[in-house]
Amino acid sequence: MKTPASLRIVLESDRGAALLELAFVAPILFLLLFGAVSLGRAYYVDLEVTNAAHAGAEYGLQNPSDTAGMIAAAQASAPDVTLNTPSVTRGCECSDGTLYSANCTVVPSCTANSTRSNTPVRRVSVTASSAYRSFVSWPGVPSSVTLSSTATIRGNYP
Repeated sequence: MKTPASLRIVLESDRGAALLELAFVAPILFLLLFGAVSLGRAYYVDLEVTNAAHAGAEYGLQNPSDTAGMIAAAQASAPDVTLNTPSVTRGCECSDGTLYSANCTVVPSCTANSTRSNTPVRRVSVTASSAYRSFVSWPGVPSSVTLSSTATIRGNYP
């Protein structure tokens, strides 16, 4: 049986093939795009949480008795992220990491060894955390994750 000329033209034409290919590939491209945006947002929140912990610890090293100031410095450092209330620990220890004393109520008596001096130093740790929620629910991946970071800074004892 012979096909009519007009039907033969339609069957042999590749017009619309690109549109059909796009229809097959577009959902995969959108999944990749949403995945990249979601991962980028999670990375940004993690950076903000890390920077907040460092800002609080740096403030604490300069103002060791101002716990509220350390928390405020951490929260001010992450204006785009809702932080859980940061936790602060501060104290003193020997420069070799031994004899820790909370809040420096008792200054550790550090003994020097033969190679270097061992003097008391101040240690401030700030832990910041924030809950990250994805826009899209991905199979096998939790939709909410708590991102946390701890910064510890040691400095000279006044």
